[in-house]
Amino acid sequence: MRIWLKLMKDTRLVSDLTVEDDSEETRTHKIFHALEQACYKFDLGKPLWLDSNVEEFKRHAKTRFTQDCFIEPVTFDYLELQVIEED
Repeated sequence: MRIWLKLMKDTRLVSDLTVEDDSEETRTHKIFHALEQACYKFDLGKPLWLDSNVEEFKRHAKTRFTQDCFIEPVTFDYLELQVIEED
Protein backbone atom coordinates (compact mmCIF):
# COMPACT_ATOMS: atom_id res chain seq x y z
CA MET A 1 0.00 0.00 0.00
CA ARG A 2 1.21 3.50 -0.83
CA ILE A 3 -0.15 6.51 1.01
CA TRP A 4 0.54 10.11 0.08
CA LEU A 5 0.35 12.78 2.78
CA LYS A 6 0.73 16.44 1.96
CA LEU A 7 0.56 19.78 3.74
CA MET A 8 -1.22 22.50 1.77
CA LYS A 9 -1.22 26.27 2.29
CA ASP A 10 -2.97 28.73 -0.05
CA THR A 11 -3.49 25.96 -2.68
CA ARG A 12 0.25 25.24 -2.72
CA LEU A 13 2.07 22.12 -1.64
CA VAL A 14 4.22 22.97 1.39
CA SER A 15 5.58 19.50 2.14
CA ASP A 16 4.71 15.91 1.32
CA LEU A 17 5.55 12.33 2.23
CA THR A 18 4.82 9.03 0.51
CA VAL A 19 4.66 6.03 2.82
CA GLU A 20 4.94 2.49 1.47
CA ASP A 21 3.73 -0.30 3.74
CA ASP A 22 4.04 -3.92 2.61
CA SER A 23 3.38 -5.36 6.06
CA GLU A 24 0.64 -7.85 6.87
CA GLU A 25 -1.20 -5.29 8.99
CA THR A 26 -4.81 -4.35 8.29
CA ARG A 27 -5.60 -1.45 5.97
CA THR A 28 -6.66 0.67 8.93
CA HIS A 29 -3.42 0.04 10.81
CA LYS A 30 -1.38 0.92 7.71
CA ILE A 31 -3.22 4.23 7.39
CA PHE A 32 -2.74 5.07 11.07
CA HIS A 33 0.98 4.20 10.85
CA ALA A 34 1.40 6.41 7.77
CA LEU A 35 -0.37 9.30 9.48
CA GLU A 36 1.85 8.82 12.53
CA GLN A 37 4.99 8.92 10.36
CA ALA A 38 3.81 12.09 8.61
CA CYS A 39 3.01 13.82 11.90
CA TYR A 40 6.49 12.95 13.17
CA LYS A 41 8.15 14.24 9.97
CA PHE A 42 6.05 17.42 9.85
CA ASP A 43 6.36 17.93 13.64
CA LEU A 44 2.59 17.87 14.23
CA GLY A 45 0.30 16.49 16.86
CA LYS A 46 -1.92 13.66 15.64
CA PRO A 47 -5.16 14.93 14.17
CA LEU A 48 -8.55 13.76 15.37
CA TRP A 49 -10.65 11.72 12.96
CA LEU A 50 -13.97 13.56 12.83
CA ASP A 51 -17.06 11.84 11.43
CA SER A 52 -16.68 13.90 8.25
CA ASN A 53 -13.10 12.62 7.80
CA VAL A 54 -14.21 9.01 8.22
CA GLU A 55 -17.05 9.38 5.72
CA GLU A 56 -14.88 11.19 3.16
CA PHE A 57 -12.17 8.54 3.51
CA LYS A 58 -14.67 5.69 3.07
CA ARG A 59 -16.01 7.26 -0.13
CA HIS A 60 -12.81 8.46 -1.79
CA ALA A 61 -9.83 6.82 0.02
CA LYS A 62 -8.80 10.41 0.74
CA THR A 63 -9.46 12.96 3.49
CA ARG A 64 -8.33 16.39 4.64
CA PHE A 65 -7.48 17.28 8.22
CA THR A 66 -8.13 20.99 8.79
CA GLN A 67 -7.49 23.12 11.89
CA ASP A 68 -10.65 21.64 13.44
CA CYS A 69 -8.90 18.25 13.65
CA PHE A 70 -5.87 19.53 15.53
CA ILE A 71 -5.72 20.59 19.16
CA GLU A 72 -2.85 23.05 18.69
CA PRO A 73 -2.82 25.83 16.07
CA VAL A 74 -1.38 24.88 12.67
CA THR A 75 0.35 27.03 10.04
CA PHE A 76 -1.16 25.32 7.00
CA ASP A 77 -4.66 25.03 5.53
CA TYR A 78 -4.94 21.23 5.67
CA LEU A 79 -3.12 17.92 5.83
CA GLU A 80 -4.37 15.59 3.10
CA LEU A 81 -4.10 11.81 3.32
CA GLN A 82 -4.70 9.80 0.14
CA VAL A 83 -4.31 6.11 -0.64
CA ILE A 84 -2.61 6.00 -4.05
CA GLU A 85 -2.03 2.25 -4.34
CA GLU A 86 -3.74 -0.65 -2.60
CA ASP A 87 -2.20 -4.06 -1.94
